Amino acid sequence: MTLNLCVLTPNRIVWDSEVKEIILSTNSGQIGVLPNHAPIATAVDIGILRIRLNGQWLTMALMGGFARIGNNKITILVNDAEKGSDIDPQEAQKLLELAEANLRKAEGKRQTIEANLALRRARTRVEAINAIA
Repeated sequence: MTLNLCVLTPNRIVWDSEVKEIILSTNSGQIGVLPNHAPIATAVDIGILRIRLNGQWLTMALMGGFARIGNNKITILVNDAEKGSDIDPQEAQKLLELAEANLRKAEGKRQTIEANLALRRARTRVEAINAIA
């Protein structure tokens, strides 16, 4: 038995196919979803989506949003998403270093919050490249 997984951003469909299992980062922690999972709706955190497909795990960087799970269908609507295999490792590492530097230089509450969010997004992209489920 499989699940139908659809990952959407405001601009495109990132993923739309059958999967065996997912591990999703939510605002209250990670959840695993197998076929016949109880119906839920949840907020999606900035983090890694792990997808089990044909015996191997794939990763995707998700940038926050919402997910609806029910009737073996998972719909994830996020601000942005990138498959781990599509992320350039050197670019991701440079952006992480830049985000860390910007956080150190941040002044005031607003700049600090924005720098922290940018750092979380950059870390997630690097994790998506290196993640092993």
